[in-house]
Amino acid sequence: MRLAILTDIHANREAFSAVLDDLAERGIDRIVLLGDLVGYGPDPEWCTDRAMTLVASGALAVKGNHDHAIGDPTESMGSTARRAIEWTRPRLSEAQKAFLAALPLTATADDLLFVHASADSPADWVYVTSDLAALGSFGATKARVIFCGHVHVPMLVSCDLRGTVRAQEIKPGLALPLIRSRRWLAVVGSVGQPRDGTPAAGYAILDTATNELTFRRTPYDSGTTVAKLRAAGLPEPLATRLMTGV
Repeated sequence: MRLAILTDIHANREAFSAVLDDLAERGIDRIVLLGDLVGYGPDPEWCTDRAMTLVASGALAVKGNHDHAIGDPTESMGSTARRAIEWTRPRLSEAQKAFLAALPLTATADDLLFVHASADSPADWVYVTSDLAALGSFGATKARVIFCGHVHVPMLVSCDLRGTVRAQEIKPGLALPLIRSRRWLAVVGSVGQPRDGTPAAGYAILDTATNELTFRRTPYDSGTTVAKLRAAGLPEPLATRLMTGV
């Protein structure tokens, strides 16, 4: 089975569409969405509707902190994120809000665990930013491979039989073998708002038959998204981030 893992779409219709178009050519059997469908971007209605359609067709989806904030105005967020959520909330229908609210914090499939943030405390939205920060996730589950988002920067960490964790080098487009003598944690990156210096939309593909993981990047029409952000009056740093990828 070939799984496509997408995260942090952040209401970026152009990026989400480009990734889905890219997937259409890659023999994907199932899509997994790791949360933050909304927030930051100018198209929360379209992105939520698209996610609802995908889930109805068999996709897995979990909740991100921006999704949670739609129904919880007390959720702690920075000022830019808060402004975007306050702009987003009245634009979503009751059905869309209910869909976001009902998303689980985690999902599993065979020996895989899917979560937006750290697996050891999903509701606290802890960032997994290093190999040491991944220790809590490895300790919280026996899953062989953990997939998460939240950070917007792709990363791959291994954990050997002695419990030693080590970050692994990744290169977009290169299939990486996930050897079974280790456990793994993959931070997938971001579809709609990358922060690793590359503006192209990021996601990953897991081939369970070959046991290989591939991080991919897909260019998209970010100029259109930036124009929408500015027309909506959303904070300018959000537009700058899409253009620079940082």
